[in-house]
Amino acid sequence: MKRRNFIRNTAASGIALSGLGTILGTSASAAESSNAAKFKLKYAPHLGMFSNHVGNDPIENIKFIADQGFRAVFDNGLAGRTPEMQEKIGNELARLGMDLGPFIVYADHGAKYMVTNDPEVRKLLQTKTAEALEVQKRTGAKTGLITPGIYDEKMDWDYQTINVIENMRACCEVAGKTGLELVLEPLNHQVDHPRLFLTKMPQAKMICVAVNHPSCKIVNDMYHQQITEGNLIMNMDLCWDYIGAFHIGDNPGRKEPTTGEINYKNIFKHIYNKGYDGVLCCEHGKSIGGKEGELALIEAYRKVDSFEV
Repeated sequence: MKRRNFIRNTAASGIALSGLGTILGTSASAAESSNAAKFKLKYAPHLGMFSNHVGNDPIENIKFIADQGFRAVFDNGLAGRTPEMQEKIGNELARLGMDLGPFIVYADHGAKYMVTNDPEVRKLLQTKTAEALEVQKRTGAKTGLITPGIYDEKMDWDYQTINVIENMRACCEVAGKTGLELVLEPLNHQVDHPRLFLTKMPQAKMICVAVNHPSCKIVNDMYHQQITEGNLIMNMDLCWDYIGAFHIGDNPGRKEPTTGEINYKNIFKHIYNKGYDGVLCCEHGKSIGGKEGELALIEAYRKVDSFEV
């Protein structure tokens, strides 16, 4: 299943690339583009984000990402890779001391499933969760992502909430066998995903509190939440104990930090000062195409990571 087309490159004309310094002066090769000073937080580019530099091979991507100072990666399609490749990814990350962000356990943004009280749906979700445990064993992943799908216009909202809670609890009973965290992702319905059931941080927290299981967490996608409700830091703090991961993307446009209205430098400083040591997935596109855009993306993260500690 294809995740949103956030990895699509769109060329932008007339954009000045200030501050690239020595990065733009390096060779196109990964080795000569080394910028290995480690970032303060575990920003996690997706595998394939630097395909213009190193192609699409996951291992070469991991090596390049590490060489640029990143301490984590993520791969929404991890569950769909062969077991052999999953093991290779896990081994390479372990060798480099890198973390792995949430992979998709189950997400169908166009279907009603978690809002229903359907035994077959619950069985499907538990089966997908059991399969995710095998991915966890091969890769060392700590988190998997699951979404509730769209709402049912013919069912009272509170009944749907109860069904989501019960379905999520059933999944967590499976995930809890190995300590895999299942992160629920609130998504915006104004721009990208109309009719979705789960859209807000307080709604996600309410479900987690009701499920009452250590495997039930939230992925705070700051792009989506800027659109839906704003107050990013306030909502983050109110949900802090249930946040298992973050997704990054500026708004409007869903590109790298510094291209939109979100003050990521302040937000990352706040997250760092709270002692967060988890993954922040770079789930966004690039504002500029080609190698130039990939280097600009790295420099954007250097800029927002330059907060004082």
